[in-house]
Formats: sequence, structure tokens, C-alpha cells
Amino acid sequence: MIIDAYNNVWQAGGTSDYLTAESYTPEDMMRVMDQAGVDMAVGCSLGQMVDNTFIAETMRKYPDRIIGFGQVNPRFPDATEKIRECAQDLGLKGLKLHPTMHGYHFADHGLLDPIFQAADDHSLVVLVNALDDPFCAPLSIEEISRNFPNTPVLIAHMGTVWNLNEAILVAQRNPNIYLETSGSQLIDVKLAYRAVGAGQLVMGTDWPGNDFDLERAKIARAIPSPDDRELVEGKNLARLLGIG
Repeated sequence: MIIDAYNNVWQAGGTSDYLTAESYTPEDMMRVMDQAGVDMAVGCSLGQMVDNTFIAETMRKYPDRIIGFGQVNPRFPDATEKIRECAQDLGLKGLKLHPTMHGYHFADHGLLDPIFQAADDHSLVVLVNALDDPFCAPLSIEEISRNFPNTPVLIAHMGTVWNLNEAILVAQRNPNIYLETSGSQLIDVKLAYRAVGAGQLVMGTDWPGNDFDLERAKIARAIPSPDDRELVEGKNLARLLGIG
């Protein structure tokens, strides 16, 4: 089973010229998934337009195709209650965090320890948007996550470009930290595969920013072993989420 670890779907809202004024629907995403042979994919809200209810409705409508991840801003006083709602009331399977969009530094125990505790309490996978940004450098992610070794953490974009080596180092030291491939270059995936092996890599596309067939082609070029590609393209994430 091919399972993609990071994508975004949403209904149009507002008037922004950047993404949100136009819908990118689950149906649109599934058509592209089908073209690439992707069976299931994680669906999240954009950082600038969080809508956990829509993600939950999408997952209920397409339970065999879409895996819903909720999202919260840790700066809001009701963030931990929102996580409980995401897990218990909405049935979402993971938690997306976007420090850059929501204005906090990740190495902030006061903000992030309660978030990780709530994720741990509800057995959620945590995905951190970490695209080469000082707000969420991999060492900061490690600083928080090391107190929650049972909570799987996906470093989205694996720190590409300049934080890649740091992300690899963190994954090598922490078996609960995984490197997600979307937005990375081919050489980044090759380096990560060589350093940490297939067991801590998960394929993500970040649709609609990229297409699934292009991401799969990158993974195929970077990881020649069919058995290892199976891990990266689905088995690792399926294990973390209890699928299959």
C-alpha cells in the first residue's frame, strides 16, 4: 500500500492571492493520487486557514483514501483542548504544527510541552512543518520531542535546504523522529537514506505544491531497493498510524 505522509486540502476562503481564495479539494487530490498509484494520503489544513472540521468530514467521506491530521496554534489558550477534540470528537490521526505561520519558536517548553503531552495522551503522530526555518530548526524539535519518546515526530521537508544535515543528525539520535521528503531535493533524500536508512524516512508530496508521481519518481531514483522503497512509500507510516 502506497501512503503519502503530507498534503493539504481546503475550501476557498477569503480574498488572498496566495492559495486560500481558491479551493483545492480532496476530490482533486484523489484524481492525482490515482494517476500516481497512491492508495492513501494524509490531508491537513493550510497553516493560514485551519479547518479541522473540514478535514474530519473529508476523512469520514473517504476513509479508505484520506488520513486526517488536525492542526492547532500552541499560542492559543485552548490548544490542548482542541487537540482532544481532534482526537476524540473528530477522529483525526495526527497533529500538524506550523511554527513559522503561527509565530512561535519550537524550543519553547512552556508552549510545546503541553502540546506534545496532549499528542502523547491521544496517540497522535506529530508533523512539524520545518522547511529551512530558524523557528523550527531540527535541534529545536529534538529539544521538545526527547521528553516524549513514544510520540512519533515527522520533520516535514526534513529541514531542506540548509537544515538538512541537522535533521539527519536528529533522526540518527532519536528513533521516534522521522524525515518526511516533500520539498526536498533528490540529493537530500539520497543523503538521508545513506545516513539513517529507510526505516526513518516517509514519503510526502505536499500536494498541491507538488504531484504524487513526481515525488514517487524522486523516491525511486534515490532508493534503489524495492524493499526499502516499500518502507518509505507506506509501510513506515502505516506502522505509526496502525493501518493494515
